Amino acid sequence: MQDHGDACRLTGLGRTYGRGASAHHALGGIDLAIRANEFFTLLGPSGCGKTTLLRLIAGFDQPTVGEIAIFGRNVAGMPPEDRPVNTVFQHYALFPHLTVAENVGFALRMLGRPRTEIAATVARMVELVGLEGMEKRRPDQLSGGQKQRVALARALAPGPKILLLDEPLSALDAKLRQRMRSELKALQRETGITFVFVTHDQDEALAMSDRIAVMQGGKVQQLGRPEEIYEAPANRFVADFIGGANLIPARMGPEGAVAEGLGTIPATGTGGAEVTLAIRPERLAILPAGGHQPGDLGPLTVAERIYMGNELSFRLEGAAVPLHVTLPRGGLRGALDFAPGDRVALRPEAGAIRLLAS
Repeated sequence: MQDHGDACRLTGLGRTYGRGASAHHALGGIDLAIRANEFFTLLGPSGCGKTTLLRLIAGFDQPTVGEIAIFGRNVAGMPPEDRPVNTVFQHYALFPHLTVAENVGFALRMLGRPRTEIAATVARMVELVGLEGMEKRRPDQLSGGQKQRVALARALAPGPKILLLDEPLSALDAKLRQRMRSELKALQRETGITFVFVTHDQDEALAMSDRIAVMQGGKVQQLGRPEEIYEAPANRFVADFIGGANLIPARMGPEGAVAEGLGTIPATGTGGAEVTLAIRPERLAILPAGGHQPGDLGPLTVAERIYMGNELSFRLEGAAVPLHVTLPRGGLRGALDFAPGDRVALRPEAGAIRLLAS
């Protein structure tokens, strides 16, 4: 069975909808352990299977194959209300005719808890999410961020061991989303509850997570800490999806990877093999062409300069694919500026170029 250090263990988990030629394999062979008391994120584009996986853990759907164990107990076939989990939905699903306090205490009333216990729990949850003084308001009197806090308090009130969050920030504006990231992480630390968070937003995942499972095509492409995912992507998809990267086709030669317009880049691999070089835009320095040093790439031509407030972004042409460079304004790396048509070279930071199988 599972180690009780795991809140949830998924073994050989698969979900197929339909039969025969029209069957859709939403999930295939998921093996995953979510640790107790961690902020765990399922990250990927629409249709990758992350919400299907969340629904299976919640009990809203059942797997075609495989096992789900929650704190060592196989929950196959167990209805949602009997699992030690609760869910915060994308659109909150608050009861419009109930007050904040009534919404927060709803599940406790359904469980038949004593009135004194309900009142004490509601007061504690309202304080936890910072809604003191708003207990008598109804949802139409609340902002988007306040509604989200009510949904969180309602989900936490019954004391779940795992809280599932299905893109709960997607309906908020950009500034509020950023603030709520910090609040959600702080809430998870304070409660000690395992959070399983679903999102397609890489910034949310990197900012909040203890670990991230990057999903695509119904499978986990990479599992690891945010730093591992970003700095050492396992494949082309992860490199492109997390943070964006310059993905450059190359062929292995006797001295390294040969890339059109960039020269030979030191690397080891099978001679003649086609590979992809991944380089993050912020890990490239841009300098005038002509003063090449060993390891510099180019020469290339500036095709576009984009002002982004605290950053300058450049699109360069002359390689097999357009390359992008992002520089902070000011400071040593941002001291030089370039205009479209300028000839430049690129200088990668040490260890910035990652070799991926094509």
